[in-house]
Amino acid sequence: MANIEERVEELIKPKIENLGYELYDVEYAKEGKNYFLRIFIDKKEGIDLNDCETVNNEIDALLDTADYMKQQYFLEVSSPGIERTLRKQKHLEQNLGAEVVVSLFQAINHQKQIEGILKQFDENTITIQTNEQDLVIERKSISHMKTKYNW
Repeated sequence: MANIEERVEELIKPKIENLGYELYDVEYAKEGKNYFLRIFIDKKEGIDLNDCETVNNEIDALLDTADYMKQQYFLEVSSPGIERTLRKQKHLEQNLGAEVVVSLFQAINHQKQIEGILKQFDENTITIQTNEQDLVIERKSISHMKTKYNW
């Protein structure tokens, strides 16, 4: 059976796309004693507060009717941001050749955070080109990965 994030994505994706947005990601998380359902949307021109409000208003009733989350939760709709979390296959595909920051569960070469260019990936590994070398990292070793924006 699909997890909550996958079920929510399947439910709301057609509605969001019909509104002219891309569903970037869905995240369901417990933080402290509270649950959060985060919906990340995007479009070529960028996302503003009105876009978030429009999507929120369109999907709120769908989510209530589906009743996938049995506990009370907070619904948040936002842009994925300029430094985007990379969790899915499509995120990796869209960011090949981009500068990324990879946070690890355990250090590699005394580093728990690796910065470099996303060079390639497969089902089990990613390859990051750093200044020193190409580093192959097991995907199961990654706690978080995002694009890096040079301010």
